[in-house]
Amino acid sequence: MNITFLYRTIVGRFSIVALILTGILFSYGCGDTKEPPTLMQEVIAIHDSVMPKMPEIGRLVAELKPLADSTAKGVAYKNAMEDLQAAHTSMMDWMKGFGDRFDYAETMEGKALTPEKMAWLEEEEVKVKAMAEQVNRSIEQARALLDKRE
Repeated sequence: MNITFLYRTIVGRFSIVALILTGILFSYGCGDTKEPPTLMQEVIAIHDSVMPKMPEIGRLVAELKPLADSTAKGVAYKNAMEDLQAAHTSMMDWMKGFGDRFDYAETMEGKALTPEKMAWLEEEEVKVKAMAEQVNRSIEQARALLDKRE
């Protein structure tokens, strides 16, 4: 057996094993090192979780409207409809106010915020959470009311 052949075989196999191990270690080390979301990303995520519910608000309002009248049952439907409309308005108002405070680069591209804008963002977090709660609650209550009608 030729020493050169044996040497090449050992070195070749060692190189392959070393490359595989390096790849495994690199992918393991660099794998799930996601940074936690920024406050801006969290605020946008809350908005994004609620925005798709706007068409449902419209459908529920349309379903409640013919049931709303001055009777006891009708007043409950009217109140549920008004709660849904208020939630929709709350979403629109929040988006307008947020858009007036932050530009695209700040919201979508991660542009650094001034200390004043960071304080605003903390205010917006409170507002968006309240808006999301209002939307979700009004939808749940309207569904429950419609589900138990005779």
